[in-house]
Amino acid sequence: MTHAKDTRVFNSPFELGFRMVYLLSALRPAGADLQKLILLDYAVVYSGDLGGPESLHTPVPFRGSELLSRRTLIEQGLHLMSSRGLVSVLMDEEGITYIAGPAALSLVGSVTAQYFMRLRRRCAWVASRFGHIDTDALTREFTDQGHRWGAELEGFTLERS
Repeated sequence: MTHAKDTRVFNSPFELGFRMVYLLSALRPAGADLQKLILLDYAVVYSGDLGGPESLHTPVPFRGSELLSRRTLIEQGLHLMSSRGLVSVLMDEEGITYIAGPAALSLVGSVTAQYFMRLRRRCAWVASRFGHIDTDALTREFTDQGHRWGAELEGFTLERS
């Protein structure tokens, strides 16, 4: 019996991992823990919700719930990209921090398709707007957007990587 290979790209570890490369490149030389990356990824995709540029993807109802469902995909994507030198992992007494890997800037600088140019601009905006905020404060800031997300973030708990 043969198994068909999963070639899905949208909402796959590959897609989210690729976005992480762009996001971490924009954050450099700083990095972020998994929880912060989940929040920043949401900000990249739905930047229009946060007073930034037009959202990268079409806003969908109850999109705040995506914060809860993306954790595993982002973890898998980070692992995939780290195996290619695009993401580096630092471990210390404070936990795990992901940073742009040695090959990240080459990749980000070489892809010129319109979508990726838009992605790069949104990542730069997110890094400028939220990059300096620590994970706990960023979680509070997103939770305080209750008029936008309401109960969608109520069950969101901070889990340190």
